[in-house]
Amino acid sequence: MADEKKVVFIISRQDGPDATPYEQRFEVPYRQNMNVISALMEIRRNPVTAKGEQTSPPHWEMNCLEEVCGACSMVINGKPRQACSTLVDTLQQPIRVEPMRTFPVVRDLAVDRSRMFEALKKVKAWIPIDGTYDLGPGPRMAENKRQWAYELSKCMTCGVCLEACPNVNSKTDFMGPFVFGQVELKNAHPTGEMNKEERLESFMDEGGLQGCGNSQNCVQSCPKGIPLTTSIAAINRQAAVHSLKSFFGHR
Repeated sequence: MADEKKVVFIISRQDGPDATPYEQRFEVPYRQNMNVISALMEIRRNPVTAKGEQTSPPHWEMNCLEEVCGACSMVINGKPRQACSTLVDTLQQPIRVEPMRTFPVVRDLAVDRSRMFEALKKVKAWIPIDGTYDLGPGPRMAENKRQWAYELSKCMTCGVCLEACPNVNSKTDFMGPFVFGQVELKNAHPTGEMNKEERLESFMDEGGLQGCGNSQNCVQSCPKGIPLTTSIAAINRQAAVHSLKSFFGHR
């Protein structure tokens, strides 16, 4: 047992939103194909530091454990990513695990992502339909358009793109890169297109598309591989056309 292989974790802890952050070091028995979430579960089962001191179990969020819900976003070895799909074998030790600092920390590795959902409300990122009666089948979409829309629909509001984006910080009110994809997705829908102008005007307001510096960190860090830079170009083009039409009074 003395020769048992260990994985070393340094976890950033914070007892509450206003508490001072601190670090704790843990050692976890190595298992093949172990991901960061399973290592955190092991620490939670036996919350003893590398020094042998008993401590409180680390707190984090998780749900699906298969990179669909976006809840387990955290900064691992300096890079924002999903803890459920990050394998220990691919990481350099000691493995540093921290919360995303773009969002308010609730406790330890759990953060409050409310700003993302407020942004979706502002740009009306939904398809308004009358659900009081059966509407029957929805409008059909061309297959190539449907496939493109599916790629955009993979967004799980995980917050990784906001953490990676240099334009999302305490000095700006930029909503974040993910909004470009969601606005394009809803504008491309045959029913959602009816609210296209309203959606664009909301996104052209404070904190909207003008906050993007086109650094392209978002598309490199997105765990679902969503083509956000393409959406940025598409929405900028739609906004430019909308502005010209509004200026010349075209309806």
